Amino acid sequence: MSEKYTPPCPHYRKCGGCQLQNLPYDEQLLFKQRMAISLLGEFGHVEDIIGMEEPTHYRNKVHAAFGLDRKKKIISGVYQSGTHAIVPVDSCMIEDKLADEIILDIRKMLPSFKIQAYDERSGTGFLRHVLVKRGFATNEIMVVLVVTSPIFKLQKPFLKKLLELHPEISTVVLNINDHFGPVVLGGREKVIHGKGYIEDLLCGYRFRISAQSFYQINPVQTEKLYKIAVDYADLKGTELVLDAYCGTGTIGITASGKARQVIGVEIVKDAVKDAIANAKLNGLKNCWFTAGDAGQYMEQMAAEGTKPDVVFMDPPRAGSDERFLNSLIKTAPKKVVYISCNPETLQRDLKHLIRGGYRVKKIQPVDMFPFTKHLETVVLLHKVREK
Repeated sequence: MSEKYTPPCPHYRKCGGCQLQNLPYDEQLLFKQRMAISLLGEFGHVEDIIGMEEPTHYRNKVHAAFGLDRKKKIISGVYQSGTHAIVPVDSCMIEDKLADEIILDIRKMLPSFKIQAYDERSGTGFLRHVLVKRGFATNEIMVVLVVTSPIFKLQKPFLKKLLELHPEISTVVLNINDHFGPVVLGGREKVIHGKGYIEDLLCGYRFRISAQSFYQINPVQTEKLYKIAVDYADLKGTELVLDAYCGTGTIGITASGKARQVIGVEIVKDAVKDAIANAKLNGLKNCWFTAGDAGQYMEQMAAEGTKPDVVFMDPPRAGSDERFLNSLIKTAPKKVVYISCNPETLQRDLKHLIRGGYRVKKIQPVDMFPFTKHLETVVLLHKVREK
């Protein structure tokens, strides 16, 4: 640790979002490399971590919570780690600069339009959150206003002023969340400007991004991550590929150009709708997406005598459950490419797959989230014996 190093962000101690700001970036990479070796070194050689040339302002999705301070003044910013206390933030060194400017201008506009920020203590107020998503390749921008009621007084003049300040905004969505609790987005939406979605380019493919859809927040590193995953699969054009935990289809679509067929399975129905739309958007005929449990789907494939040649799996931070892993072992694809956002659950799952007849061939850490403790890793496994 650098004793004399001063964290560059003034909110470092209050916010808690960037846990490694006490280290220069090269030392952050060394810290994560050691973490990867400590947790995954037992399975084989761990390649040098792939960092960023410019590790700041990489987030293409920016979320600001709105509220009131003790003097009833409107504030916006981030929740202090582990709490619902808002740390006022005007600009963040890992967030997109333009997104921060838009949020700041919205906050400044509120008093003029008699819009009150939400007060969690009393349950009163109108504006709860502002979410800004930007397509770095297309420069399309979505602004999502999370509000407590669909009745937006002075909506037209507010929108007119916002677009005068930021004509680059492509679409504005009103998301209604009138429930008390930690969930940011509600289930109802109303498009008040533009198409209600934006598009971005990733690995040569076009993806539609809605208010609710998941999309990787660091496109620069995501391109590197997906290229490694597809290279590890070493597809020849004859393979049946299963994209488990497929989300909006980004990994499967990226691999589709080198595969015979891609099947994507995802338990979140809205994400599957986005995946289907993304396949159509790119004119792909060899991609098929379905809603369901990936483990159950593999069991069904095995029962029908069909098995994938390659499985891409990108589970949440909790990793995979035993049922999924057992289904994977039973289905016995020749190769598994595991994309992990948590090396601890990755370690646990790799042990299970090794007991089931797989061997780890390659391990590549990627720094997707500079200044934070999070670590992304791509692992290639080969089937070496029957269970």
